[in-house]
Amino acid sequence: MSTSALNINELGNGMVSLSLQINPDKPRGGVVVLDAWLIDQIHIAMDRVESMHDLRGFVLESASSRVFVAGADLAEIDAMDDAALHHYLKRAADAFWRIAALPCPSAAIIGKAALGGGLEIAMHCDGLIGVAQPEGEKPFRVGLPEAGLGICPGWGGTQCLPARIDPLLAIKATALGETFPSNALPSCLFNAVAPSAETARATAVSWLASQTKQHPIRCLRGDQRPALPDVAEAVAQARKDLPSTPAALAVCDLVEYGLEHGWSAACERERHALVGLRHTPQAREKLAAFLKK
Repeated sequence: MSTSALNINELGNGMVSLSLQINPDKPRGGVVVLDAWLIDQIHIAMDRVESMHDLRGFVLESASSRVFVAGADLAEIDAMDDAALHHYLKRAADAFWRIAALPCPSAAIIGKAALGGGLEIAMHCDGLIGVAQPEGEKPFRVGLPEAGLGICPGWGGTQCLPARIDPLLAIKATALGETFPSNALPSCLFNAVAPSAETARATAVSWLASQTKQHPIRCLRGDQRPALPDVAEAVAQARKDLPSTPAALAVCDLVEYGLEHGWSAACERERHALVGLRHTPQAREKLAAFLKK
């Protein structure tokens, strides 16, 4: 079994934590990014986690003091051709699914920004554990900003967020690429909030100890989803309220598709939508401007 560069800590009582690390060859100022290196390391780490006996809880953490995960490496993605991008998206999706499919409850600790793929990998856990910000500290952002660049989420974000918070709010925010400040997060997004970074792991372990594993992931189809009519009505209302941009239309279409066809089919369609959207004039202009920064 290969050794992962990610830290795996046994916490006792069948609990284990996995810490997402900063790419040592691309430190990016101390930010964790879901690049090809990190995705490979998650796969290697999950080989070990899956081999553990009597696993009772899994905690997903970040080694960065600046972010939980900033998302994908857009420069890396933009340099790929379509076939390579499909492979990259699918390999990451497979890594995230290994977390969701663990036989024990799982929780992600989010004490700093969780954007795009960062929120998506966190939402593959059963619970999200927030961390209270120290007084006077600037709020961090949580959300799916991809549509602000003319694209859409690629790792299940269109399916997970409407299942965790108010569906209309989730659809509109995702379709517009809007994120939420940590001091004004949607109700139900976090399952628990730790009073400080120092107590975050203990809060996560305590929450996990009170849980039983039920479903691989909270998404639009499954016992943990919102009532189907509520989501369908939210999509219909969003279509009336949102601008008819390619990204916004794609998000609405993907939520509807997920209601009808379920998680796996919707995630595959989401990946295809992302690959296609990046070639639109709107995305090319916005991505070019972003990558120049």
